Amino acid sequence: MTKLSVNINKLATLRNSRGGNNPDLLRSAKDIERFGADGITVHPRPDERHIRYVDVYALKEMVTTEFNIEGNCAEQSFVDLVLANKPSQVTLVPDGHDQVTSNHGWNTIEHLHYLQDMISIFKNAGIRVSVFVDPIVEMIEGAKATGTDRIELYTEAYAREYAMGNKQAAIAPYISAAVKANELGLGINAGHDLDLQNLQYFSQHIPGLLEVSIGHALVCDAIYLGLENTVQLYKRQLKHTTN
Repeated sequence: MTKLSVNINKLATLRNSRGGNNPDLLRSAKDIERFGADGITVHPRPDERHIRYVDVYALKEMVTTEFNIEGNCAEQSFVDLVLANKPSQVTLVPDGHDQVTSNHGWNTIEHLHYLQDMISIFKNAGIRVSVFVDPIVEMIEGAKATGTDRIELYTEAYAREYAMGNKQAAIAPYISAAVKANELGLGINAGHDLDLQNLQYFSQHIPGLLEVSIGHALVCDAIYLGLENTVQLYKRQLKHTTN
């Protein structure tokens, strides 16, 4: 079954908005694991507007499932943070300083040599590497050449088309990307705008989907449905996959 990694950035945003430690990020992460999540994801940014670097050190000490740190490896502080904490996985995302959230994948052809160099740093430290990519076959082929272990398919376009009722058009490029990744021996993750409405259809049609990372939608659903119930509802959407 596809694993669910819960991104807790939004919980950190809520905490930071009032200062103090409410909600308690570490307790929340521990509870999310207890409720059935397979991993915890964080995406620290240089301005620390949600996850703070000190949070990463604290989470590393208590996360018992898979720990995934996302971010832009152009920041030396991010590279140092990952190497100091040695998570289960690092996901490399080409974020700019002014981005509210991730909005595109790597051009793995244009940035091939750079990614090769950065990926080797993390792999030499024993950290599994995933790179954020758009569902374009050429980008998947380029990702293979970088030496990455996995790709993370950027699913915002899928979510948008799905919401418009264009299910087949929404999923088609992701199926092609996944087939190519499987041919090349790349593991497949996915994330961005996946939710309770579109997750099951996605997971059922993507061969070899190993992991989804979900934060914003899950936290929003938890306001109405409760955190424990919400984690389990998301897990339920992943029960019948193509793995």
